[in-house]
Order: sequence, then structure tokens, then C-alpha cells
Amino acid sequence: MVDISTLHDDAQRFVVGSLLDGVWHEKQGTGRVPLRFVVLDELNKYAPAKGFSPLRELLVDIAERGRSLGVLLVGAQQAASAVAPALPRNASLKVAGRLDANEADAYRFLSSSLRERASRFMPGTMVLSQPIVPEPIPLRFPFPPFATNPDEAVADEARDRERTETIMANLGAMSGA
Repeated sequence: MVDISTLHDDAQRFVVGSLLDGVWHEKQGTGRVPLRFVVLDELNKYAPAKGFSPLRELLVDIAERGRSLGVLLVGAQQAASAVAPALPRNASLKVAGRLDANEADAYRFLSSSLRERASRFMPGTMVLSQPIVPEPIPLRFPFPPFATNPDEAVADEARDRERTETIMANLGAMSGA
């Protein structure tokens, strides 16, 4: 793991590019094992949908061929439309949290009714889309194990269970189940 948060943007791109290039070339012709995971937050900084980035082509290559070589790209971005379209298009797993209505087109892997519903998701609620199960899978991340503000000081398991059941019922209704 390399923390580049204290570096200037150009220095961050340099470090990411150097690491990606090293990992990518190391894996050429060596097979899938051992797997290498590349995790990038704010993916649009390295592979923007518009404008120039020297890393975009390398990241697209990793997204397109990386799984077969054992290089797995995990990217995070709040605005999917800001990322080069080839990256989410080649992703096996897609996770969407609360969506901005302006971002709806970037989430075409979800049904239109689920995209509309996702604009009202509670914090911590997400949907996982993946190739094995044909329907999106609802996810709910628990609150941290400590209170971050006064109204979270006492856990309410019944409330959390009720929210989860409501989400599951709504997703089932949207998928026609």
C-alpha cells in the first residue's frame, strides 16, 4: 500500500504511473498467480472521461486484459460519468450507492426503476451488480461501532433490521419477484 495523499497531483500521477507500469510489466507472461490488486480512489484523476491523461490507456489495458493476467483493478469514483467509459464497461463487479440524478446514464447496468430508487438510498445502502446472479444484490454497510453524533449513541437493531427488510422488499418489487 502506498499513501500518496500528501503529494501534489502531478507527483501522485507519477507514483501511480510508476507502480502501475511496474506491476503490469512484471505480470506479462507469468500467469495469473500471484494476483496483484491495484486499488485507486478518485479514478477520474488517472483515467478521466474527457481531457488527456498519460495513464488512461494503461488503465484501460488493465481493465480489458488484467483479469487474465492476474492484475485486478479496483477503482472508486463518486461520479462514474467522470471516468473513461472503457473502465466501468470492463468491470465485472459494479457497486453503486446513492446516485445523483445527473449520473443516471452512467449506471445503465441498473434498471431504470432501480436507478431512480438509488437516488434516495440511505447512507450505507448500495447495490452490487455482478455476472453470476442476474439481479442486483442490495448491500447495507453498518454504521461504525462508535457514535459519530448523539443520535447514533444507542444502537437500534430493530430499526436496522426493519430498514434492511424494507430495502429488500423494494428491490424485490422492482425486479418483479
